[in-house]
Amino acid sequence: MRSLFAGITTRGRAFFAAGIAVGVLGLSIGQRELVSLGGVLVFLPLLSALAAGRARYRVQCLRQIAPTRVPAGQAATVTVQLDNVTRLPTGLLLAEDTIPYSLGTRPRFVLDRIEAGGSRRITYRLQSDRRGKFAIGPLNVRVADAFGLVRLGRLVALPGTLVVTPAITTLPWTAFGGTWLKADGSRASTAAAAGEDDVVPRAYRDGDDLRRVHWRSTARYGELMVRREEQRWRNRSTLFLDTRGTAHAGRGPSSSFEYAVSAAASIGVHLAREGLSGDFVTDAGPVNADGPFEDVLLDSLAVVRPSRLSTIVPALADGQGGSGGLLIAVLGHISLEEAQRLASARHSAGAAMALLLAVSTWSAQQPGEPVPGETSAAASVLAAAGWRVATVTADMPLTAAWEMLNHPAGQPASPAPAGAAQ
Repeated sequence: MRSLFAGITTRGRAFFAAGIAVGVLGLSIGQRELVSLGGVLVFLPLLSALAAGRARYRVQCLRQIAPTRVPAGQAATVTVQLDNVTRLPTGLLLAEDTIPYSLGTRPRFVLDRIEAGGSRRITYRLQSDRRGKFAIGPLNVRVADAFGLVRLGRLVALPGTLVVTPAITTLPWTAFGGTWLKADGSRASTAAAAGEDDVVPRAYRDGDDLRRVHWRSTARYGELMVRREEQRWRNRSTLFLDTRGTAHAGRGPSSSFEYAVSAAASIGVHLAREGLSGDFVTDAGPVNADGPFEDVLLDSLAVVRPSRLSTIVPALADGQGGSGGLLIAVLGHISLEEAQRLASARHSAGAAMALLLAVSTWSAQQPGEPVPGETSAAASVLAAAGWRVATVTADMPLTAAWEMLNHPAGQPASPAPAGAAQ
């Protein structure tokens, strides 16, 4: 009863007070009509509260968020279905969903009535330019009477979760030559040399090295064929992200840290869709979670924050675990000494690539490096150790950096085969 009286609106309280005043006045002057009018004014808010309270607990709600994971800047659709599970129609319903303030104002809806056994569906869109995990809900449904005397609220529908990942850039197709490995981690060899007649080919698959194409079989079968390997192979990759706060500059979405996170997300999605199995590693160590590589990566990057660590070498060495394969590292500012340690820590025969951010170009307040030319010197050390290195500035698109990383100057780009991911 206390909650019912608490739901009486200002108008309802005014009716109640006016009814008491009119009733007292009618008794004082002996007018029964005024006493009756006062009784109506007093009991009307109470009857409205009882009627609204009887209906408010008989509304069920179901929420759906599609998709539950979206890149920053793209919208997700939230659908809420309200069902009246009673044999009586509801009154006026006021629905307000609970969302974080960073996603905008709370969506509000007015439903005139829901017939007995009927349902209503409300839909709205959410969009965030910032990554993160956001709780959506619960839904606050307030039942109001036709006179606006009572509003009784109830929280319905369990909260859902919207995951906003970093912005993802579609990267051009690349043949990751030399990264296919046997199950034991060593390089795979082909069953026959190019041009032999006794080779047993198979159909081309996305991610196959174009150097393994067997042209005689391709001409014979009318489709792209590649040579089989002697042993069962798999394609392994490790994606490393430098999250050290001291290795980045700038603030907000335009910082070098956010650029690195977006680059890691784009590269990881590209690797997964090219059929590479992978591991995700940060300077804090490997990210261990159940699920496909792409899902684990995006869920982790949605909430990653700058760390307080000072070095990346131990985590990178532990993350690879000696399994070899393709290594792609997205690095902030590294010193010459750390570049040398990083180069010596790479013992695998697999390919190693690094996107090295020229962090000074992201800092307008403090331009310049701690040591002038240190980024160029670090890139030279890694390149001398067999790494492919692309130095990235703040105004460089990620697609240009990716092309630079995979097709150094003087090396022609490999054409993408038909059906390859673009």
